[in-house]
Amino acid sequence: MPDFPEWLEVILRSLILMVVLFTITKILGSKQLSQMNVFEYVTGVVLGGIVAIHTFDPNSHIIYAIIAMLIWFFVPYAVQKIALKSKVFRNFTYGKSTVFIQDGKIMEDNLKKQGYSTDDLLEKLRDKDVFLATDVEFAVLEPDGTLNVLPKRENRPLTAKDLGIKLAPQKEPQTVIMDGKVLYESLANLNLNLAWLETELEKLNVSIENVFLGQADTDGQLYVDLFDDTIAVPSPNEKPLLLATMKKCQADLELFALATENPQSKTLYQTNSKKLQAAIDKIEKYLN
Repeated sequence: MPDFPEWLEVILRSLILMVVLFTITKILGSKQLSQMNVFEYVTGVVLGGIVAIHTFDPNSHIIYAIIAMLIWFFVPYAVQKIALKSKVFRNFTYGKSTVFIQDGKIMEDNLKKQGYSTDDLLEKLRDKDVFLATDVEFAVLEPDGTLNVLPKRENRPLTAKDLGIKLAPQKEPQTVIMDGKVLYESLANLNLNLAWLETELEKLNVSIENVFLGQADTDGQLYVDLFDDTIAVPSPNEKPLLLATMKKCQADLELFALATENPQSKTLYQTNSKKLQAAIDKIEKYLN
């Protein structure tokens, strides 16, 4: 590099190598950050070491740092591509899962192979809110060091399926307002538009620019958090209100049927009461 004051050279080296390291990390993928295995961990350490050494050593050539970083980029990148096609190679470079508990029995030999003591296993189980090893049907140590646990059937939380309850399908909510700005793509994902959003905000007596975060679900209910934390915003109540209104109408029809002495009117009230009750039974799961 041209002759610069050392402090300025350190700044320039840091910026250049930071850009290169960020680019390499992005290309290698987010897995490099969230679930590093042994190979990826070594790669990250070496890349960080290269950047650190060549940042603070004014006598080293920055081009050597870039060459070294490119080598440590292309090798892991090639390993990733080969590992996607070969399970044997993937097991060799990334490692493979190890079963610690199977059919409720602890696999002592597998614990020893991985260098795990009984205390280590119990600590991992406690991380999963399991305090008795006998409550576990199956446990496996993943290559990234995570222990995944399957409790025995009687120790698992009850689900709607276990109780024979059929629930309405539900998709993920969408963030439609962020930092006072409308996210039109998120609105479109829910088949909603700006007019709907403005109407819902008008019900809450707030404006778009005052909303820090706004989220909508697939039922068309809007949840907002305002910049001003002193202002309380009511929770959406359209679904409970609709269900309560339908139940009241059905009860009123039954009362009208009991109160009238006209046979035709009584039949009409009773018929519509049954129809409304049938409609309530069908949609109540969607409104709860």
